[in-house]
Amino acid sequence: MKDGTIIRVTGPVVTAEGLERAKMFDVVRVGELGLVGEVIKLQGTTAILQIYEDTTGVRPGDKVVNTGQALSVELGPGLLTSIYDGIQRPLNVLREQSGDFISRGLVIPALDEKKKWEFVPSKKKGDKVAPGEIIGTVQETQLVSHKIMVPPGVSGELKELKEGKFTIREVVGKIKTSTEDVDVFLATKWKVRTPRPIARKLPPDTPLLTGQRVFDTFFPVAKGGTAAIPGPFGSGKTVSQQQLAKWSDSRIIVYVGCGERGNEMTEVLATFPELEDPRSKRPLMERTILVANTSNMPVAAREASIYTGITLAEYYRDMGYDVALMADSTSRWAEALREISGRLEEMPGEEGYPAYLGSRLAEFYERSGKVIALGPDSRVGSVTVVGAVSPPGGDFSEPVSQNTLRVTRVFWALDASLASRRHFPAINWLTSYSLYTDDLKGWYQETVAKEWPDMRAEALGILQKEAELNDIVQLVGYDALPESEKGAMDVAKSIREDYLQQSAYDAVDTYTSMKKQYLMLNTILAFGREEADAIRAGAQASQVSSLPVKVKIGRIKWTPEDQVDDFVKGVMTEMDQQFGALVQEVKV
Repeated sequence: MKDGTIIRVTGPVVTAEGLERAKMFDVVRVGELGLVGEVIKLQGTTAILQIYEDTTGVRPGDKVVNTGQALSVELGPGLLTSIYDGIQRPLNVLREQSGDFISRGLVIPALDEKKKWEFVPSKKKGDKVAPGEIIGTVQETQLVSHKIMVPPGVSGELKELKEGKFTIREVVGKIKTSTEDVDVFLATKWKVRTPRPIARKLPPDTPLLTGQRVFDTFFPVAKGGTAAIPGPFGSGKTVSQQQLAKWSDSRIIVYVGCGERGNEMTEVLATFPELEDPRSKRPLMERTILVANTSNMPVAAREASIYTGITLAEYYRDMGYDVALMADSTSRWAEALREISGRLEEMPGEEGYPAYLGSRLAEFYERSGKVIALGPDSRVGSVTVVGAVSPPGGDFSEPVSQNTLRVTRVFWALDASLASRRHFPAINWLTSYSLYTDDLKGWYQETVAKEWPDMRAEALGILQKEAELNDIVQLVGYDALPESEKGAMDVAKSIREDYLQQSAYDAVDTYTSMKKQYLMLNTILAFGREEADAIRAGAQASQVSSLPVKVKIGRIKWTPEDQVDDFVKGVMTEMDQQFGALVQEVKV
């Protein structure tokens, strides 16, 4: 394949001529250092390339080599526990070879080529195999068994399948197809812009449990669903996503730090390897992949990092695992699109973003879903995508937020005013929503409690009532309200402070099981009903709010899971006694 020559350099966008037979999205090596890039536009024999590295020193006349391959990621044992940059270069290996700053043009295998993995076949010579069928396993970490699958598009008879220890470059088997013999390795490659094939999609019917009360109770996301978490600077997007990554009940976590500030990504890289998986008590990194592409890294690689992350997620989904992908933040990804589009001199759309911003976001979120994977065993896996959005000034009407809301079904609206009042997670319960509520109703009724949907609706109704009463209070003052409405505001305050507020840094409060969530909410609502009865009997709201049991309700969140049953029983008993005494006192 003939080499090309650079004729123009505009930041990360390079124009080259003479690249005959080049195709869209071919990977190229540019200049003396062999910088990695990709073909993004073709005009005759002239190709426009986006370079994934700093183009300082690249000049017209430099050579361009077309590899003929599309941008791909390597998929195989060793992905878990790894930390990659946007184009799947392992950062720990890069640091060993080039120090704290990545040397340009450095290409390193994504997976360790020397490590031997114990391969245990589940098929034997002579078996017929189909695309996506599992032919063996490798124990990748103590938490995850890595399934070795027949590559998509390959089917036939197993001519050979070995057992033992192998590197990812050694042949473990051969499949005899109708035309040729295909070698089977522990690792394969996949083009990042091409969704991995599936048998079919399934409706979302199981929630992704996060242990965060505001999400699980009021605005749940389904496994295989999509959620957006937009909010202004300092409102807690990154901490919220880190909480989801730490505590969600997905088997695999892929965390993509796309264009975030270096100090935030450093915190993730420093804390995640030390975190303990709450269920297995093993290191959380044993089921986690991190993709780090900070704001000072080349802008073009920021765009690639999102595709790298979703392809890694799809790979583990195909094994039959539930995967959660955290993209922080898609706004930085959209800014990379805008910069590249501007350098291509394309016609700008709203606020300078390219006209295809909406379709690119939709393509990304559409790769989520609960699916039946390829293969005869009908294994079910899912990819749940949670995308953070960073709208300038917290303006949700800007293009990235609006286009994201069109394609996602859960909206977790972060509110700067709540954050400034130290209410975390700073999710605004009046503007947030989940379109999965009806889909998940049956699961909650069967697994949590039959009355759970009614409890959720009652609590949201109380919070809505409080918002309406706040408008009146601002006009006439709290004292002018009827006692019954003072009582409603009292219960709403309890829901806000004792239930919705949750500390990410407290060992007990950081995670709440569905059982404990039910006990907490049920206790608060029971208090509200007894308060309403007492006020009807003649009690004052101020008398109710001074009851000692009210302080104990606030302590339920700090009570460990194994003690919460007994503690709540005691609270309910005291509540009945104290309300009974109050009503007797009023009647006398």
